[in-house]
Amino acid sequence: MIASQKRLAIIMLIATLLLITPLVAMQFTKEVDWKLFDFLVMGVLLYGFGLLIEFSLRKFKNTRTRIILVLGLLLALFLIWAELAVGIFGTPFAGS
Repeated sequence: MIASQKRLAIIMLIATLLLITPLVAMQFTKEVDWKLFDFLVMGVLLYGFGLLIEFSLRKFKNTRTRIILVLGLLLALFLIWAELAVGIFGTPFAGS
């Protein structure tokens, strides 16, 4: 397995583990109440951003460019996640 394929597998494994976390939490507490749609949306976000990160790492060879792009993508992911979770910006995107 070449390095980029191994890196992609690791990124997808991390996304899967993050997606399984609320499923496991739902077995132990009523505080976590995700529906199928929640899992689908988060799956699209996690896997989509994971693929974007892998693409940017393959496309750009300059270390500084890679770091800036990956940090920018992670910031975008966290902002979208926060907006969907609690509506920090109050946009219609979060259902406000």
